[in-house]
Amino acid sequence: MHKDNAPENLARLRQISLNLLSQEKTDKIGVANKRLKAAWDNKYLAKVLGI
Repeated sequence: MHKDNAPENLARLRQISLNLLSQEKTDKIGVANKRLKAAWDNKYLAKVLGI
């Protein structure tokens, strides 16, 4: 995680995930709570990812 391009790659993945959570408008909760909900509920995670 700390060698070569890994830190930049992980930062990009984190930014993409935050953008996806911010664009999800079905629930009126904060991004932190959306992250928790996506971790607990596979259907919500699929909705956020657009699967």
